[in-house]
This record gives sequence, structure tokens and C-alpha cells, in this order.
Amino acid sequence: MKSRSTLGAWLGRLDGPRLARVLATRNDAVSPPEPRTVGELADRLQRPGSVALALPRLTLPCLQAAEALAALGGPATPDALAKLLGATDGEAARGLDAALEALADHALVWPDGNGTLRMAASLRQAWDAPLGLDTPLEKLLAGASSDELRGMLVTLGIKPPGTKQQRLAALVEHHSDPEAIARVVARAPAITQKLLAYRAGSAPRQPQVITFGTPDPALEPGARWALDRGLLIQDRHGYGPVRMPVEVALALRGPGWQAPFDPLPPSAQLVSVTSAEVEREAAAAATAFAAHAASVLSACSSTPPARLKSGGIGARELARISKATQADDAVVRITLETAYTAGLLARDGDRVAPTKTYDVWAEQEPAERLAMLLQAWRNLPLVPTQARDEDNKVLPALAGAPPCSGCRQARHGLFAAAAQLPAGQGVKAASDLGPTVAWHRPLADTLPMDATPFAAVIREAELFGVIARGALSALGAHLLADDAQGLTAACRRLLPPATGTARIGADLTAVVAGTPAARLAVLLDATADRETSGTASVWRFSSGSIRRALDAGRAPGDIAADLAAIAAGPLPQPLSYLIANTARGHGRVRIAPAACVLHGEEPALLAELAAHHKLAKLGLRQLAPTVLVSRSSLDTTLAALRAEGYAPVAETAGGTVRVEKVRPQRAAAPVPAPRKTGDKRGTRSTAIRTSEGRAAADMDVLAARLLAAPPTAPEPDPFGSGVPFGTDTEEIVAGYAKHLSYSDVRQLAHAIDAGTAITVEYVATSGSRTVRTLSSLELDPPYLEAWCHLREAERVFTLSRIHGVLPA
Repeated sequence: MKSRSTLGAWLGRLDGPRLARVLATRNDAVSPPEPRTVGELADRLQRPGSVALALPRLTLPCLQAAEALAALGGPATPDALAKLLGATDGEAARGLDAALEALADHALVWPDGNGTLRMAASLRQAWDAPLGLDTPLEKLLAGASSDELRGMLVTLGIKPPGTKQQRLAALVEHHSDPEAIARVVARAPAITQKLLAYRAGSAPRQPQVITFGTPDPALEPGARWALDRGLLIQDRHGYGPVRMPVEVALALRGPGWQAPFDPLPPSAQLVSVTSAEVEREAAAAATAFAAHAASVLSACSSTPPARLKSGGIGARELARISKATQADDAVVRITLETAYTAGLLARDGDRVAPTKTYDVWAEQEPAERLAMLLQAWRNLPLVPTQARDEDNKVLPALAGAPPCSGCRQARHGLFAAAAQLPAGQGVKAASDLGPTVAWHRPLADTLPMDATPFAAVIREAELFGVIARGALSALGAHLLADDAQGLTAACRRLLPPATGTARIGADLTAVVAGTPAARLAVLLDATADRETSGTASVWRFSSGSIRRALDAGRAPGDIAADLAAIAAGPLPQPLSYLIANTARGHGRVRIAPAACVLHGEEPALLAELAAHHKLAKLGLRQLAPTVLVSRSSLDTTLAALRAEGYAPVAETAGGTVRVEKVRPQRAAAPVPAPRKTGDKRGTRSTAIRTSEGRAAADMDVLAARLLAAPPTAPEPDPFGSGVPFGTDTEEIVAGYAKHLSYSDVRQLAHAIDAGTAITVEYVATSGSRTVRTLSSLELDPPYLEAWCHLREAERVFTLSRIHGVLPA
């Protein structure tokens, strides 16, 4: 509570604007209910959770200054900290002042009434061994006895005082003098000097295995000499590792040793760039992304993507959306993640569907649309373009990954890094911003697959137009300031309004410059196929696209009228001919659902059946004078007609009359007499014979069915044989598992659909061949995710490497 009251006293001395700045940097500490006093605020500010939230926002020099202060132990003077960091003058001194000011704004380090720097206790605990240094001598000897302290002083040649506190103070005073430590070490044996030099190194201490209950019997060679003089400290009972006080380590590192301190960010190769060039490129990128995002969400509206059983949208659905909208996978992923965060998409059973908020969003201008997605991207707790994990496994979108504060801070660090560039200059390559981002946010997360630091985040910023020509655009400046109104205004300035007309050419294409309006995009998507989208979108009309509109219930005249209303000029004659010709052939053949068909040679009889009021429940409909269709099954229709006195006959699928034989009824087999309780062998043999009889009967049925089948059944061929696959899963598996026969494909597809186990012969990338039993199968083309019973773990298998399938 002492440090907390000290922080409260320091906060109480601040003026209003400075305290407001502290609250702004640590808004987690003022979440409802609001603190009622400065003391309560100080208590919240020093809680471990609050400090942990502030750490990722610190720059590299702030973390370096905080670590150095933690290494110095208790409260330290600014001069001692500056000496340790080598920041006593020049640019380094100014950088240290700025770092201490930033730490004070976060209420992590503050000066007390005497100017001494104090640190939040939770912040000191962030490092196990700051700068590779251990605890101060006074804390390490807190449990030492008075006699032990007296022995160390006598060995050092110091007359011991009378009390324990005085002896401890004398020993601390001696060890605080680097020259005194150097003189003592100079008299040490060579093996002890070597041990002390190793222990004083700046590398972190190696973890040691501690055996509780028995003292450590094996000290390092030369350690006893140092233990007797307090240069190394061990528990008085010999438990635990041997530790070196921070005063001794700093003295042995020498007066020239300094802690690392980087007051300035890394330099990058800069090029001259005007604000007009930045704005022009940002406008182009933002316009293209807004158009792509609108088309991606429009595709999700027309056909909501299916979710995997494990959650998220898999690679197959992402590829479908990407192909339909002509957008990159990165754009599709960013759009889905930001739209979901903004409430435009939501989970709806086994699919992800647009919400009512999307309907409002789709009617807005491109500037308002983009501003909403940008705001969502700014605070997104993940990197949406991350398509693969560390094992190179494809990651689904909207998988509900745990929040990642480091991912969000990487984005904010990029804004800060680009904002610090000199006016009128940008980096020659956007990747050069990576090291600067690491300086502004050292604790930010970078993806394992990034070729350069923070490559994915930088690429996302370029797609949005936040980074343009290697500089921060107006969009990025407003995102850095978290200014929603300014961001919307910047989007309105950079993005043109939605286009409501299209140029329809004689080559049956419709070209829309800029972002198409919602009504225009819906109409063209319904009547044409989108070929490209971006700063200009192109649709192409074809007989198939017009037929699709006719199938949706649009009349030919309505199609022509709607297209004429959005066309920049009169409709080209080829398009009018295309609509008319397609409509002329549309519906010439009609397909009606029917459970069975009734036909005969007497039209009057069939008309009578169709008009019979007692047969209305069959749903009879007359297609021709001699043909009726029924919505009821063949047996139901047959029974109803016979009940009304008619004499119909049933036909087989081949058109021949079905012969109805009545099987004679026979009594069931007599139940055998009960056997004696002790005759277990007889009971078992009867059960076996009964089971074998049932199995033989089943085999007879199967044999009859196989004999009646054709000698060889044609196998499905995706390249034009015309034989369909049994299920969609079979078709997908056959497309990727090229080494499997159709029989193996069917087994594997059935196991996937039915959720049963299967045994496969698998060839790894190394060429080794193994047989594995798999269960909990999840198809994610071109991969198969499953629980491997051989490895007792989740594994991902490539379908093309499965060479055989066996029942489990």
C-alpha cells in the first residue's frame, strides 16, 4: 500500500490536463464504475491486469528504461538510471526524458516528492531477471542470521557492528562500492573469478532444477569462496540455487557497461512524395477495396457461405466467394472479418448470413461503407489475412480465434511509425516500416510466415489505402487519432459517390466506373456475370445469365426495361436480340414433379379420374388427354383407384406390367423348449446357429441383387462420361484423391458423411508409407482433418497422398 499511496500523492499533485492524459492512456482503469477518489484510481492503476494492458502500448525506449529501473531494485534517482542506460547527455538524454514522461503518462513510473523514480510493483514483476540481473543484496539477505552476516564481514576484513540491521547495512554499503568489489574479486582464486565472471554476464540465468527437502550437496567449483564473502548468496539451509546480488553483477560488468537503450527508431530509406501523390494512390486503393468489399458481401447475401463443423468458413467457401467476386483471398478474408465485427454478418445455424444492418449498409454511399469497415479493422483483435498457421495448415475465416492484443497493437504501431515520417517523405519500400513498427510496439505480434516484420499488417494497410506511397494517408491519420467523424469525412473526400449508371456495349458488356450503387449491382448480378471489380467493374451478358434472370421470375420486357433505366444510352441491339432469343426458347420444355404417372387409351376415362372428387386427395393433374400425373405414390394411387371401383394395373420402370404375387402365409418357427440352466453350451450353439441363419439369409438377398445387376457398372468420370457421382462428397474426394479407385472413393466419402472411422494407406512427403485408422473426419479440400489413432492426436492429411482405403 505504500507505493500505491505514493502514486496517489503524485496523482494528486497533477494538474487537470496532465491527469486527464494519464486517464486517457489507461482507460481500462476508469471503466465503470468510475473511481471515486485518487487513491482508488491509484489502486486500479497498479493492479496487475491494468499494468498488463498498458505494456503492449509502450515503445522500445520506454520498455528499456522500465527494465533498467527494475534492475536497479528499489527507488532510484534519474541520474542513476541515466548512467546505467548511457543516456547522460545529447539525444540519448532527451530520449530518456521522453520515455520517462510516457511512462508517467501511463502511471507506471513516477517521481516522488524527492524526485526519486518509483515503479508500480506489478511492472517490476514483468521481468524475472531484468537485464539478466538478480535481486539486490538487502533482499537476498533478508533471511540471513546475525552470525552469518558477522562471518561475511569478518571474512571481508570489516569490523562487524553490534546489531543485525547494522551488520546488514555495512555489508550493503561495502557491496555498493564497485571498486571495493573489484579489490575483493582480485584476491579470489582463478576458478572463483571465472565463476563470478560467468555469473555476472548479461545473459539470462539458466533454469535450474531445485530438489526440495534436501540441501544441494554439489556447489559449483569456486562457489564456496564467493559465498563466504557475500558475492554469491544461497539459502541459509542450502536449499535452492546460488544467486548473485545485483550490486555485485554490475560491479563485475565494469564501469563501461551500459544497458541497451535505443532512443531513436531505426532509419529507413526515404523518398520524396507529395501529399497529392499520397492522396491519389490512397483514393485508388480505397475505391478498389470498397468495390471489392461490396461485391463480396453481395455474394454472401445471395448465397450465404456454409460454416465448417469445427466453426468458421473453410477454404472451399472462400475460394467460391473469391471466384464469384474476382477478389483476392486476402480481400475476402478482410471483408468477412471486418463485416462480422461491424455486425454486417452473423452466424445463422450452419451458415453465415447478412444481418439487417447489412441492408442499411448496402444502401449507403461507398465512403460510409468503407469508414465502417476501417473502424472495425482498426480494433480487430487478429490479423485477418493470416491464411495458414505455423504448420502451414489452412485457417478458416471467422473461426472465432482468441483475441490477440499483440495483433491490434501491431496495427496501431504501424500508424504511429508512419506518422513519424518527415513531412513530404515516405519509405522507399513499405516493408521498411517493419523495424520501425517493432520500435514503436516491441510487444506486438508478427506472423511466423511474414517474410519481413509485420508484412501482413502492412499489406492490409495498403489494401485499405491507409499506407500509400510509403506514407500515412489521411485515412491512417484519422485511424491513429481514433477520429470516427474525421475518418468518414476523409472517405467522402477520397471516394467518389456510387455510380448509378452503366455503359452497356454492343459486345454484351456492362462497364461501371467506380463503385456501383446497390440497386445497380443487384440488377447486373441478376442478369449478367461479373468479370472484374475494383475501380471499374465489368459484367458480361450471355444466354445463361439472361436465362438465370428468367428463371428468377423476371419477364423479358421487365429485364429490358430495367437495363434501359440504368444504361448510359440506348440498349445495344445485340443485347435486345439476346433477351428476345433467350426468352423465346425459355420454358419450351417443362418439368413437373410427380410421384407416379397414369396413362391410358381412353381420354374420357382419364378426364373422369381427374374430375373425381373422391380422388382429389391424390393430386391428379392432366398433362395430355391420355396422361395424368399424381402427387401420391404408386401404391397409394393404385389403392385409391381400386377403392373407387376402377381396375388399374401397375407398371415397372421398364414399362412392363407388374405381376403382383401373393406370398402364402406360414407360421413362425416353433419356439424351442427351454433348456436347463446349466446347459450353457447348448444355448450358445443355438444362438450361433440363429445368427448364422440370419447372416445366410442376408447374403442370399445380397447375392440375388448382385446377380441381377449389370456385370460392370460405369464409374463416374468428371471429364464427360455423363455418369453422376452418388454424393457431392464423392465428387470432391475423387477430384483430389487421384490414387484412389472409385470403390475407395465411395468408402472414404461415406465415412466422412456418416462420421464413422476408416483405415487409410498414407504416403508422407518423405515417402514413408503408413497405415492409419482415422476418425472424426472433417473434409477441407485439399486436406482431410481427422483424429489419428496411430499418433493419438489431431492430424491433417493431404487427399492426394491417400493411396488406399480399408474399413476400420
